[in-house]
Amino acid sequence: MIHTISPVYDRYSNILILGSFPSVRSREEGFFYGHPQNRFWKVTAAVFETEVPHAVPEKREFLLNNHIALWDVIASCDIEGSADSSIRNVVPNDLDVILEQTDIKAVFVNGKTADRYYRKYSEAKTGRPAICLPSTSPANAAWTMDRLIQAWKVIREV
Repeated sequence: MIHTISPVYDRYSNILILGSFPSVRSREEGFFYGHPQNRFWKVTAAVFETEVPHAVPEKREFLLNNHIALWDVIASCDIEGSADSSIRNVVPNDLDVILEQTDIKAVFVNGKTADRYYRKYSEAKTGRPAICLPSTSPANAAWTMDRLIQAWKVIREV
């Protein structure tokens, strides 16, 4: 499976958030965190005290207005459905595409899978450690919305 969603960033981006690989729903929608049960948009909107964006243009505008670059660690892999546990044969994204055109101050990863693949494939190349945030996936049911919002507030400290 090849990642077909382009990264979102501009020259003002100073926060980089990386997921692992888009879900089936995100791949169908053609944009990040497309599954309605994923809490990414609700959490980040709460962190920045704004309305939750719904349409893709609103989501893109939200990211850029808050200086967030968004992409995934993995460029291609073998995956069954949306199951991170099934990921095999990883080819990482070249994060220099973003890092060379922005002033990223901190790299954050959305969940343990993104963290594992970032550490394995990207950290040495970028020379930047990533801060692992709890996954916004509905599979991470142990984390309530309130707990997620509190943990994710660290992205505003950049």
